[in-house]
Order: sequence, then C-alpha cells, then structure tokens
Amino acid sequence: MAQRPFSQLYPHDYIMKYTVIPLIPRWISPNHVTMLRMAMTPSVIWFLSVGDLSLGIPLFVFAAFTDAIDGSLARLRHRITAWGIFFDPVADKILIGGVALTVAIQYFHPALVFSAVALDLLPGILFLSRKKEERRVMSANTWGKIKMVLQFSSLTLLLLGLFFGLPILMVVGEIVLCFALGFALIAAVTYSL
Repeated sequence: MAQRPFSQLYPHDYIMKYTVIPLIPRWISPNHVTMLRMAMTPSVIWFLSVGDLSLGIPLFVFAAFTDAIDGSLARLRHRITAWGIFFDPVADKILIGGVALTVAIQYFHPALVFSAVALDLLPGILFLSRKKEERRVMSANTWGKIKMVLQFSSLTLLLLGLFFGLPILMVVGEIVLCFALGFALIAAVTYSL
C-alpha cells in the first residue's frame, strides 16, 4: 500500500484552517498541543474515575479535540516533525485507552473494550518488534482517522448517557465502538502489515 504523504490535508483541515487554527498563536507548535493532551490525560482519567463527570467530560472532549488541532496545525503551518508523527498517536492511545479502561469497561462488554484497546496498540507493537533498521514511521491512514473519531464518539456517548441518565446513549455508544473495532482492524492491517 502506498504511503500517504505526511503533509496531505484531510477534509477537516480545511474547516480548521478558517476556524480554530487562526486563533492559535504562531509560537505554539503542534508538539506543544500533543504534549498538552498528554499532560491533560491523567486529570481526565482521574475526574472520570471518581465520577466527576461535570469536569471529566469537558476535559475529555477538549483533550480529544487537541488531536484534530495538532494534526491540522502541523499540516497547515508546515510544521510536521518526526517527534509529532510518533507521539501524536501515542497520546491518542493513552487518552482513549485510559478512558476506555477506566469507564467503558464498566458499561460496555469487556471483550469489546479489550479488543478495541488491543487493536489500537497492534501497529505500535508491530513497529517496535521490527529491527531498528526496518522501522519506518508512517502517517496515519484514513481508516485510523475514522477509527479515532468513532472511538471518541463512542466514549462521549457513554459519558453523556451517564451524565444525563440516558441508557440509550450508552447503548448507541457501544454500537459505535463495534464500528470503531472494525475500522481499527482495517487500520491495523493496512497500516502495519
């Protein structure tokens, strides 16, 4: 499969170009935004684990949104770095996996949650298992982007269902996670193998 150019814009980049990115000062790099997500993740997980959804949900949504910000910022301002290419998905996996294992495991079928987390980690495990000279950092593919949006949507629906006492949102969230699992499988196969 052909490698997608790191600088090739995604559809959401065009929206971000005229809405969010102009609000971000030039001195803030995409890597700063990725580090912010990493720094916020323990707080997100802590607030959700103690049941403080009024703080945990907005922090989770903002932390997840920084994933769109750092990628668009890097592509639109031509500030793509090897560090960002590697650590952006690591930050995503820590945030999504942490929330899934903290909250979703209690409400979704455990096999579904563990499968989603394991498939999310598969490309990284395969990357690290290769000899150093065979390792090649690749940009995220479209399937992985769709998977990330579905995972975020699934967890957000679950959290909103808990916050508002609407079990139907939790059921829809679990169904969305099933779709995310399918896209995670496609992403893992097309990205790593």
